[in-house]
Amino acid sequence: MAASAKPRYLVYIVSAIAALSGLLFGFDTGIISGALLFIEKDFILSTELKELIVSSVLLGAMFGSLLGGHLTDRFGRRRLMLVIAGLFVFGTIIASMANQVSLILLGRLFIGVAIGIGSYTAPLYIAEISPFELRGALVSLNQFAITVGILCSYLINFTFANHSGSWRIMFGIGLIPALMLSIGMFFLPESPRWLIRQGAIDRAKKILQTLRNKPDVSEEVNYIQQSLQVKKASFKEIFSPTIRPVLFLGAILGFIQQATGINTIIYYAPTIFQMAGFQNIAGSILATVGIGIVNVLATVFAIFYLDKLGRRPLLLIGLLGMFFSLLGLSLAFTLHTDITRWIAMFCTFTYIISFAFSLGAILWLMIAEIFPLEIRGFAMGLAVFNCWLWNFIVSSTFLTLLNSVGPSQSFLIYAAMCVFSFVFCYYKTPETNGVTLEQIEQNIRNRMPLRAIGQPVMSETE
Repeated sequence: MAASAKPRYLVYIVSAIAALSGLLFGFDTGIISGALLFIEKDFILSTELKELIVSSVLLGAMFGSLLGGHLTDRFGRRRLMLVIAGLFVFGTIIASMANQVSLILLGRLFIGVAIGIGSYTAPLYIAEISPFELRGALVSLNQFAITVGILCSYLINFTFANHSGSWRIMFGIGLIPALMLSIGMFFLPESPRWLIRQGAIDRAKKILQTLRNKPDVSEEVNYIQQSLQVKKASFKEIFSPTIRPVLFLGAILGFIQQATGINTIIYYAPTIFQMAGFQNIAGSILATVGIGIVNVLATVFAIFYLDKLGRRPLLLIGLLGMFFSLLGLSLAFTLHTDITRWIAMFCTFTYIISFAFSLGAILWLMIAEIFPLEIRGFAMGLAVFNCWLWNFIVSSTFLTLLNSVGPSQSFLIYAAMCVFSFVFCYYKTPETNGVTLEQIEQNIRNRMPLRAIGQPVMSETE
């Protein structure tokens, strides 16, 4: 029993350091919700320019997700994580020291590139170093770190709510986790699966022996090698009949995560709460701290239960919760009573809880599971690009949508998207709990239906 504690401890440490990328992801997407209220005091901002400041990170993330997919397959997961850390440091310095709006946009563009690469490189790295029975919980550490980053950004927003020029400090604090990631990644191993793909078998064995705390890892190595006994991947294979269904699944899951409205809440929470009746800036920002807290707690629930209850049940229950929460939020903005702000706050909290233990955790986990090793980095890059594309579309048009149709109709549109999402996930999303990445890959190459690719591989005698 004592022997099994050590590898779990080591794998958790490795995963936690890699998940600092997720913390920066959450911090740099959440900090803008409060910083924007102070940036507009120093600069003259139109509605379109406000949307651009928020969405400049997303433009960078789209570019990063496309650029990094090929690079992470060619140069390795660990090296890309080091590049990510450097981009976070560089972008944060530019944004926090900016004396004009264009420099804020430039700095956040670099941060966005880092987020775009890191949003799939970190969960991919963690998934590839994890034993299959812990994969769901360990990959979800990245989502947990994202929610912690968002909560930290909200607390920092509130702390500096009454300080002039505080948006510079808000941005600058992001240097701390960025430097921690830079230092930590120097001591972490490369993904053993990526090393085996490169032919570095002995090095991969040594890393697996350390991570698993056992001298014989030949079975796991053989399993990984068997998954590579296919022709070298090409651009054409990404869109081959074998891979196309899972690529479609990853793209639709990314679309669903954004089209159901999560980042309208994350990016514009103080604005929404001000519209609901929290008049002063400090009060509206304080209300968003509550969002950050329930986001973290619900993600902790997901970490503990993804490998026990499975992906599908949590995903479907979460989508139902999001649907009813958005209906309530829409209703709250039609009442115009003294309790409107409290109904809006309650429904926002239940929406965040439902999202956090479902789409929030499961998207990043599932896209790290469903693609064959030979094309995993590039295919994840395409799936994540689609996610960031819809994130950009939704967040960059939200204020315009609010001004055009009002908050009630806006949230009703997102509620309708939850209905579509539930139907799609019910019929198409597989249960990937309890099977290895290589088993999932074999099912994909056997052209099993999407919903069945998470089933254990049956031997010929069975």
